[in-house]
Amino acid sequence: MAIYHLSVKSISRSAGRSVVAAAAYRAGQELTDERQGLTHDYTRKQGVEDAFIVAPDGADWAQDRNALWNAAEAAEKRKDAKTGREYELALPAELDAGARAALARDFARDLVARYGVVADVAIHEPGREGDNRNHHAHILTTTRTAGAEGLGAKTRVLDVASTASAEIEHMRGVWAHQVNTALERHQVEQRVDHRSFERQGKEQEPTRHMGVSATALERQAAREIPGREPVTDLGKQNAEIRDRNRVLETARKAVEKAQELFTGLEKKARLAVGLARKIGQRMEREREAEHQRKELARQAEIRRQQEIRVAEEARKAAERDRQKQLGKETEQPTFRRSRDRGPSIGL
Repeated sequence: MAIYHLSVKSISRSAGRSVVAAAAYRAGQELTDERQGLTHDYTRKQGVEDAFIVAPDGADWAQDRNALWNAAEAAEKRKDAKTGREYELALPAELDAGARAALARDFARDLVARYGVVADVAIHEPGREGDNRNHHAHILTTTRTAGAEGLGAKTRVLDVASTASAEIEHMRGVWAHQVNTALERHQVEQRVDHRSFERQGKEQEPTRHMGVSATALERQAAREIPGREPVTDLGKQNAEIRDRNRVLETARKAVEKAQELFTGLEKKARLAVGLARKIGQRMEREREAEHQRKELARQAEIRRQQEIRVAEEARKAAERDRQKQLGKETEQPTFRRSRDRGPSIGL
């Protein structure tokens, strides 16, 4: 998986270091330190995948690596002067060489734009005995701004305690954003985070930095007996930390799985409750409709019975009226008038 690493270190005379020698080693070239009169030849160095310089507009002279770093040495007079600053970056193994170089160049351009310095980029392949995913870049920058006439004012923002931490944290965030953008652009799912495990809310213990000496001892031991246990105190401590982190990671995954299972069951329970509620509501509507239907039928029956009674009463009333009329006609006398035909004559 993609890993995050960005460290910032100074190249200082107080530590007996020469920025010309540092640039020669990282670029795998031969450079001569004019101040010390020493030539540093690293042309046989293996693993340098690419090397290039990013300079501000107008500072074309800085493309000459030998001229650039001798100018950086000549600009400083103090015995304890900082003659360069190094940014060490882990490049995602998930990207190809071209994408890794473009990513390192983008970060170097941001350094140049933000501080006005020159950035010398060297991209290194993984070591033969180390992790084969350890693609990384070394970016050496001047500690002074650069222009057409050479190096100028000292950049103090990374040397003053009140501003250095915030600046480094800002650039760490810039690098994380650039790495994640490149991973997304190349359709890689992994992402990196520049924040500490504690700030991310992860219960994971960071390993300790091994350093050059301890790393060399561990590699030598691995060559002698492949797969052997660590031989240095730092190596042993980091092995124990990795074991603890594996246990924590296993526990975390188990918790996530349980939470996922619980979430699935909870979702199903919510669906079941919702379905039961809908069924209950439908049954209630059906009961209400049946109640209304029965009520309408009852009222219709009442109206029908009322109509029958009214009709029956009307029939009875009509029958009574008819009987009364008949009774009146019976009580009246009947008179028949005879036709006067004259006296009858008997034979």
